[in-house]
Amino acid sequence: MSQASGSLAVTDLDHEAAFLNHVIEGLTDMPKQLSSMYLYDERGSKLFDAICELDEYYPTRTEIGIMRRHLGQMAAWIGPACLLIEYGSGSSLKTRLLLEHLSRPAGYVPIDISREHLVRAANALDEAFPQLEVLPVCADFNQPFDLPEPRRKVSHNVIYFPGSTIGNLTPVDAEGFLSRMAVVAGRSGGLLIGVDLKKDLNILLPAYDDRRGVTAEFNLNLLRRINRELAADFNLKNFRHEARYNEQEGRIEMHLESRREQVVTIGGTQIEFAAGETIHTENSYKYTLDEFEELAANSGWTVKQVWTDPKQLFSVQYLEVAS
Repeated sequence: MSQASGSLAVTDLDHEAAFLNHVIEGLTDMPKQLSSMYLYDERGSKLFDAICELDEYYPTRTEIGIMRRHLGQMAAWIGPACLLIEYGSGSSLKTRLLLEHLSRPAGYVPIDISREHLVRAANALDEAFPQLEVLPVCADFNQPFDLPEPRRKVSHNVIYFPGSTIGNLTPVDAEGFLSRMAVVAGRSGGLLIGVDLKKDLNILLPAYDDRRGVTAEFNLNLLRRINRELAADFNLKNFRHEARYNEQEGRIEMHLESRREQVVTIGGTQIEFAAGETIHTENSYKYTLDEFEELAANSGWTVKQVWTDPKQLFSVQYLEVAS
């Protein structure tokens, strides 16, 4: 279904019906967990943009630094007349840098679950690049979706997946996700992806538990969203944000810890919480370059080029569908 928004037609894929089912299923599971994709309503997306500007949050500024140094090479690998497909387009700050260097792109398809954020970013890019056809899709990119067809001829598809979003998935799920990306990219397709690297915990942990409490507010906003959209009665003061590193799994975990024994009602379902019990809301896996290369190979991709910063905190990688 397409709906006009400003000068753009937005393709909307209904995900609201699944929200309640996912929340009830996740909170009746043991241990309790919720998908990190639900962190990104309009307010959550704005809070994440604020996180990206924090001193402690190294990934965004490091990735932008890598891109500024190597955009020419990245554009050369991507090539002319591509259909650029961005998963989780967010504010599209890094996309703007990339589009400025691409040669005659056939179109740009931003995909995001937050419609308001998607429309705002897509309209901004439509104004900044009047010769570019912008075709936004509001959807959960973890589920199958149809690509809009641009007016110009497409030579090949290239998926852009910046940030460290691939780290939100377990390695098994990431392998499946990358495999589905390979199908979307198709023959001669490519993938430009941000991959966070393993590093000292003194750098890693503060990035997910900043002094100003913006990350805590971002995490707690998930409960606020459930209250608003699903008529739940979470008392946010009864929960606190916690970030921890799981060394065995090689991942940062975000949790919402119940400060007391309590019962929460969601859509007529009562959910019991013990004091100290947590809702696991997000993972962020970190990789070595060799670990990610193996993951990519198992998913139908070949790593063609890797760019990193001098401190080896982060990487941007260009992959091609394996022949």
